[in-house]
Amino acid sequence: MKKKFLSLLFGLILLPNLSLAGEPGYNPGDVTFVLLSAALVFLMTPGLALFYGGMVRRKNVLNTVAMSFIAIVVVSLQWILIGYTLSFGNDVKGIIGDFSYLGLKNVMGLTVSNLPGYVFVVFQLMFAIITAAIISGSVVERMSFAAWILFIALWTTLVYDPLAHMVWGGGMLFKLPTLDFAGGTVVHISSGISGLVAALILGKRKEGENAPLMPHNLPLTILGAGLLWFGWFGFNAGSALAANNLAALAFINTNTSAVMAALAWALAEWLHRRKVTVLGIATGAVAGLVAVTPAAGFVTPTSSVFIGLVGGVLVYIAVGILKAKFNYDDSLDAFGCHGVGGIWGAVATGIFATKAVNPAGADGVLYGNFGQLLNQLAGVGLAIALAVVGTVIILKLIGIFLPLRVKDEAESIGLDITVHGEDAYKDLIFTGKSVPFS
Repeated sequence: MKKKFLSLLFGLILLPNLSLAGEPGYNPGDVTFVLLSAALVFLMTPGLALFYGGMVRRKNVLNTVAMSFIAIVVVSLQWILIGYTLSFGNDVKGIIGDFSYLGLKNVMGLTVSNLPGYVFVVFQLMFAIITAAIISGSVVERMSFAAWILFIALWTTLVYDPLAHMVWGGGMLFKLPTLDFAGGTVVHISSGISGLVAALILGKRKEGENAPLMPHNLPLTILGAGLLWFGWFGFNAGSALAANNLAALAFINTNTSAVMAALAWALAEWLHRRKVTVLGIATGAVAGLVAVTPAAGFVTPTSSVFIGLVGGVLVYIAVGILKAKFNYDDSLDAFGCHGVGGIWGAVATGIFATKAVNPAGADGVLYGNFGQLLNQLAGVGLAIALAVVGTVIILKLIGIFLPLRVKDEAESIGLDITVHGEDAYKDLIFTGKSVPFS
């Protein structure tokens, strides 16, 4: 027994110093940290499904959840087959990657930032998944499910992959450089702007003129917001690609911006409406998470306080005031939260970034480099242009072959029953008969 105990103790002592079997040079701690971060980012998509699902009417909750879950299915396959190589393959004219890693060939021996190639592939996959899922927040309760599936496959290929390459994969914005630590430009601006364009093309929900479009289950939404917040630590801290002090800084900045934005939203809501809503606090926190994402590994914790403060107020204005003023149906505020929050985050990175916390970044305006703000604006402009043009072309193309919207009758009855044959809370609809759950 004593010998077994000593052997186990000896193994535990040596374990941190062992390299991966057959793969010398990799730090097991870094590999483990990034894989766990990838799992956290994966959890964000089911969290987003709950966050969105609680905000729609009960007759559409399953369809709304399904739009996020099908993004996991479609984008996972797309990423393995062609998405990764288009994003991180060898640079072609600063715009797109080549086919070096088509079907993930040649990844086995690849090293990316001192990580095995497959570790980096799976981490980046989770970003691609949630980016597509975010867009659904602008088009829920009316978009055809078949059109949605085709849309996310094409959008990920034609919009997300080129933008990821330009910012992270060695393309033109990477060389500029436009700083984007964890996806403010690649993830949030692209999805938020595309969501707005899709909402405008599809048109408003039919019942929006006469019936209140109120959230049906706020506890579900709060649970989703909590899972998003939890997963966001993997999103931002994991983007350090190592278990180090930079990851800890990104973690701190992430939480700091979220709490500051939640507080800012609550204050803005109180001043505007004399009420502080639970949904508002949760949305404010998400706005802060979005805003700090591009800056998380480039700014100080005190800067993240200001980023969250301004982000919370700007997103409140976009969601609580401008949407009603311009009368567009961004159903669950994908544009208001991710588009507006992402743009502010990219700009804030150009203001607050400092090499003192990350020598691999750049100094921003506050540290004497006004040019970095121009670099950030270039990234914002290109992301907006690509998202707008790409989304318009894709939806118009799909519209030739498939209806983009469900029929009016289906929309009135609810998409859970008409599209999926299910009821979220009471009955299972099957072959025209209602079967109560026991």
